[in-house]
Amino acid sequence: MIHATRLFDIPYYQLKTHPNQRMFVTKTIGVWNPLSVQEFLDKAMAYSKGLIAMGVKAGDNVALVSGTRYEWNIMDIAIQQVGAIVVPLYPNISEGEYRYIMNDAGIQLCVLANDELFQKIQNIRAEVPSLEHLFSFEAVDGCKSWTSIIDAGADVAESEVHARMEVVKTDDLATIIYTSGTTGNPKGVMLSHGNLLSNVDACQDPIPADSNSKVLSFLPVCHVYERMLHYLYMYLGCSIHFAESMDTIGDNIREVKPEVFTAVPRLIEKVYDKIIAKGDELTGIKRKLFFWAVSVGEEYDVVGKSLWYKIKLAIARKLIFSKWQQALGGNVRAIASGSAALQPRLARIFLAANIPILEGYGLTETSPVVSVNSFHKGIRIGTVGALIDGVSVKIAEDGEILVKGPNVMMGYYKNPTATAEVMDTEGWFHTGDIGIFQEGVFLKITDRKKEIFKTSGGKYIVPQAMENKFKESRFIEQMMVIGESEKFPAAYIVPSFAFVKEWAQRKNVNLGGETNAEIVKNPAVIARLQEEVDKYNLGFGNWEQIKKFVLLDKEFSIDGNELTPTLKLKRKKIMEKYQEEYKQIYCD
Repeated sequence: MIHATRLFDIPYYQLKTHPNQRMFVTKTIGVWNPLSVQEFLDKAMAYSKGLIAMGVKAGDNVALVSGTRYEWNIMDIAIQQVGAIVVPLYPNISEGEYRYIMNDAGIQLCVLANDELFQKIQNIRAEVPSLEHLFSFEAVDGCKSWTSIIDAGADVAESEVHARMEVVKTDDLATIIYTSGTTGNPKGVMLSHGNLLSNVDACQDPIPADSNSKVLSFLPVCHVYERMLHYLYMYLGCSIHFAESMDTIGDNIREVKPEVFTAVPRLIEKVYDKIIAKGDELTGIKRKLFFWAVSVGEEYDVVGKSLWYKIKLAIARKLIFSKWQQALGGNVRAIASGSAALQPRLARIFLAANIPILEGYGLTETSPVVSVNSFHKGIRIGTVGALIDGVSVKIAEDGEILVKGPNVMMGYYKNPTATAEVMDTEGWFHTGDIGIFQEGVFLKITDRKKEIFKTSGGKYIVPQAMENKFKESRFIEQMMVIGESEKFPAAYIVPSFAFVKEWAQRKNVNLGGETNAEIVKNPAVIARLQEEVDKYNLGFGNWEQIKKFVLLDKEFSIDGNELTPTLKLKRKKIMEKYQEEYKQIYCD
């Protein structure tokens, strides 16, 4: 049972149980600098006093716009302690989305990270009449420093903050998290203290960490998954280290040697590609041993392997996979993967390498975890694990996953219509995902309900499952299956340009130029991608197989508005953007 009734109780519990812990550790000018639990709480109290002095009332919505950093966590607790509501915003969304969210939430006070974000908010500030105060973590010309909030509260007594804290209840609204949304405007998911605490409580066993553990954090803490895990890490007494940037993750992992970190499948794919690229550089017996070990890993399963396989695996682990472990610091007990579907092949290989990837499932609306592969309830590759304690799931007649439990949201902010669309009269939340139970225990996601489509022949196509399989090819970086109401399915494919160039060099293929635009038009490249498509088509029924494809010269990205901040495909936007390519497939 968790010893906290509000989220801001968690750091006080950590102070009581692990007072000397290095709570947050940040690297500045080459040195890892710790922040103790007491220092954290002192700062949070000082900022709470400042917020009161600035007129922030219980129930007010306060925005945080920043990447992952300890200052975010300080403001998160400071805002909650005065009874206000934390509205976290991604640092990489558009000005239009900032304008919409800030107006919808009636934001009066916003704390942001740096000059780039200040300029974005400034550009839309005149269109957000409620926005009165802007503060920045970093020094920015024209913007007040966040430390001026402390200065404002110099004369406010701590007793005023404690009085605010005392009236906050478990079921009170703690945060409004706006979903990134693959279609339409973002919706504000209202989560109570109790919603998130129920997840912290239920995820203590699945996450193999304790007060001796170092964890590395680099995913956006504004995302509910990383944020909930921060609360869990604090509760367990872990030491949370912040990566310097997405570009330094590899170096930071080797320096920190974490026991646990979280990752999205896209990042795991890139880590794997780098490892394989290193293997490609080897020659002779070393190269043969490397790829023999990879082939052993591809056969791995948690259950039912022969003694001979186990002997081969032990050899592969000693000779090859031990080096993979060292590249990730040597201490990794688990990588927690969420946000999108993980290729089962990658889960298989990393588990074989003794680097367990624990894939889970959840949504912002479920605070977020619904199920997770774990050591105490079991791991099944290709599934998102067993349900966490306290959460119920049933599969509707059409295959949709319905969830009920203490983690299910309070509703969508100021949007009862949207809330009624996903919450039925019996209290079941309709996820929009399609799934089944494997062995009656392990949940398996098969697709998004809204993404499944029919061809003109009435055959169902499940795009996400197909895309995940085809992306096992080293030639394919990204892919989107299309063809709704058409005679056959087709695909937009973004090649892995780095690998294509390496392949061309090995095979003496003239690419006709170094630019992506030149590469995607090269007949030899198109022919080689056709071979890959033909190969993976064999795993699907005739009606599902990709009959045509076009190669795109730009990766889908957040900046290009083709991906959500959690790296899901914005299918409608991609379709709008590549209409000419669509005509090329279906009208030629």
